[in-house]
Amino acid sequence: MSPRSLSRISILVFVVLALAAVLAFAACKDDKKKADTTPSPTTIDISGVPELADGKLLIGSDIAYPPIESLEEGTQNPVGLDIDLAKAIAQALGVEVEFQQVADFAGIVGDLKSKRYDVVMSAISITPEREAEIDFVPYFAPVGTGILVKAGNPKGLTSFWTKLCGLKIAAQAGTYQVTQMEDANKADCKDNPIDIKQFPDNPAAVQELSLGRVDAELADDPVAAYTAAHSDGKAELAATGFEAAPYGIGVRKDSSELKSVLEQALKQIIDDGTYDDILAKWNQEQFAVQ
Repeated sequence: MSPRSLSRISILVFVVLALAAVLAFAACKDDKKKADTTPSPTTIDISGVPELADGKLLIGSDIAYPPIESLEEGTQNPVGLDIDLAKAIAQALGVEVEFQQVADFAGIVGDLKSKRYDVVMSAISITPEREAEIDFVPYFAPVGTGILVKAGNPKGLTSFWTKLCGLKIAAQAGTYQVTQMEDANKADCKDNPIDIKQFPDNPAAVQELSLGRVDAELADDPVAAYTAAHSDGKAELAATGFEAAPYGIGVRKDSSELKSVLEQALKQIIDDGTYDDILAKWNQEQFAVQ
């Protein structure tokens, strides 16, 4: 074999070995990247938490509030921001998670206190009234109220509250928005009160707007924005960001051990990047807790 042939073979072997090294390095980088988004193995001691003794966290929720929680179209599978966060928290605790549909969102706090669930997680705004009854683990930065109207905004609604006085406004029963309207009727709208129309769930309230039976519908900003974006151009947001309040996981006041490990699990998924990944998946990065 000629020296030239040997030289060519040597070059070829070098190229192959170099390419293999590059691919191996890239694979290692990919593995590291994937590992960075995987929750760390749990180091949280749950042995003293009676609610988790059976290896399961039972969560009460009104699963009709996309993108926070809803049923996947055509199925009974819950999906949404709360669902993904709850699964990540449960994984950090080393337990399974189960969501149970509440019978009535307005009674969700009472259901928790009567021990129908271990916790409640359902885009629940942390308010002084609720804090008087249960404890919270905050997991979502303050969220304001949005005004959802028919396309074209026929009533010209652009602000709270004077523009809403005297109008028919829909909202889900038991929500922060109902409390806001009731407070407005004692102040800004006391001489021309809002006609508050309450419905068992948010889709029913939105349906009343689409049928022209109310002038507007109030919901949390992420939900109102999601509804407008998925309305085929039939609805729009007239105003957002009014009287913001954070979301929290509701825990009974006698469940201090459970509250403590939930706080630890939330911190773990924040620290390992899982929390940010979930918020990004649902386009809610602006509501990340600090």
